[in-house]
Amino acid sequence: MKRRAPELKAHPAYAAAFAQVMKRVEAALGPGKPARPVVAAIAGGAALHFYTGGRISSDVDASLDARVLLDAADLRVAYELPDGGPQMLYYDTQYNESFALMHEDAKADALPVQVQGVDPRRLQVRLLTPVDLAVSKLSRFSEQDREDIRALAKQGLVTEAALRRRAAEALPNYVGNLARIRNCVDIACKDMAGLRSRRGKK
Repeated sequence: MKRRAPELKAHPAYAAAFAQVMKRVEAALGPGKPARPVVAAIAGGAALHFYTGGRISSDVDASLDARVLLDAADLRVAYELPDGGPQMLYYDTQYNESFALMHEDAKADALPVQVQGVDPRRLQVRLLTPVDLAVSKLSRFSEQDREDIRALAKQGLVTEAALRRRAAEALPNYVGNLARIRNCVDIACKDMAGLRSRRGKK
């Protein structure tokens, strides 16, 4: 049985804009019902915001499991946050996961979410699991990526053991500096251990 995503915490205005973007992606599939649903696996800041309700990204990083002709100009939605003024959300048609550390089962294990106005029989929207989202951030591991992993850990969505295991399973398919990736895993796990230690002292 397919697992469901944990409680989602996206800001309502962001969730509505995201739904508009994904409805336009669905429209790009053309009329009728495909032989099987096209899967959109959501990564990056969009997935992070749905899980944590934290920082809001302006782009949607997603990979489709079918070739779909997308018009980037049509995949931009303006919206407004009550405390943040005008915002723009766009689907990043240039998103490329090739250089990210990604578990081979990340897309298959991604968690389906209901998106208002999107027919899941045509377009099935899934979020990378929290641990796969964390793993995907290890290859670049900027300060923002590091903070994103901490944000997932603060919500209890990823643990040191799970991150180490999933990253180790993903490494054989990664082309790049493996020693650097292992060091990034160590740093991320130390960050998470520090969070646990601080919580324990409260």
